Amino acid sequence: MRGTDEQTGSLFSYQSPESMVPGDHPLRVIRSVVNAALERLSPEFSQLYSPYGRASIAPEKLLRALLVQAFFGVRSERQLMEQVRYNMLFRWFIGLSMDAPVWDVTVFTKNRDRLLEGEIARSFLLAVLADPKVKPLLSDEHFSVDGTIIEAWASMKSFQPKDGSDSLPSDPGRNGERDFRGEKRSNETHQSVTDPEARLYRKSDGQPAKLCYLGHVLMENRNGLIVDAELTQATGWAERAAAEAMVETTAPAGGVTLGADKGYDTKAHVANLRDLGVTPHVAQNQKNRCSAIDGRTTRHPGYAISQCIRKRIEEPFGWMKAAGGFRQTKHRGRERVGWMFTLRAAAYNLIRLPNLLATT
Repeated sequence: MRGTDEQTGSLFSYQSPESMVPGDHPLRVIRSVVNAALERLSPEFSQLYSPYGRASIAPEKLLRALLVQAFFGVRSERQLMEQVRYNMLFRWFIGLSMDAPVWDVTVFTKNRDRLLEGEIARSFLLAVLADPKVKPLLSDEHFSVDGTIIEAWASMKSFQPKDGSDSLPSDPGRNGERDFRGEKRSNETHQSVTDPEARLYRKSDGQPAKLCYLGHVLMENRNGLIVDAELTQATGWAERAAAEAMVETTAPAGGVTLGADKGYDTKAHVANLRDLGVTPHVAQNQKNRCSAIDGRTTRHPGYAISQCIRKRIEEPFGWMKAAGGFRQTKHRGRERVGWMFTLRAAAYNLIRLPNLLATT
């Protein structure tokens, strides 16, 4: 018998968002790790808020909402607030009841910006790694490093001379035509009026130059989890400087190995790593010059292992850009973009944990 297409409503509902989430859903494992990390961050949250005045959005709920945005690739916070209204999975993960009102997007954004003051994103990344269930998954001896381009939220038309001598577009209007042929532009003479901290940069020869930032991650080699993340302005030496800073922070006593591609093969960088007590497992770049890595390093079996495993560092970059929606940032300014990049790195670790914890 064919059923009838009738919409029936009930006067009362006794279901909660949690009852609608399957017991074996991977977000249940993730949420338990997230809640434990947020509990460890509670003293830091208290320092960011005054003990007096009206209560704001709980920082724990803010971070859970931003993680949901990263997990499901929600492209904007306005769309996130819209989906929280009717998505029970989102409500359960964030910690909202069935009939709890959803925040206005402007209020949500202003409260989110408060978390920038305390570098909460990096603290959250480290709090997740400090979980007793997560710690055994990490290597404390072998690491890999790499960087990637994060496109800025600015168009090439915004890249104008610093002295204000730019000519007006020939075609009037909101987005008029502009011919850049034959015009020499560089970061020394030009600057984006939309995002002044973005820099014109290209990753390699034959690639187009774009207004962008550089995102860097430090990965441990046991399970490929990110242990540190940093965002810098796009320069030719930023990757090597960020690698030295991150490995010095993560392993201040040295005695570790660091795998990297041939872009890190310079005499100065290799010497700096050795001064830090780090063994540089850097790929040899023998094009038009001698490599700074010689047989003293390459003869060891660990060098070949590091070169094989370091390629896994492309996996978090791929996830952050494709699934996490961070190929081009929707934010402006190095501080805000860097905060969001670090939170995406923490989100990548979290989506890996259900499978990793199931095998332990």
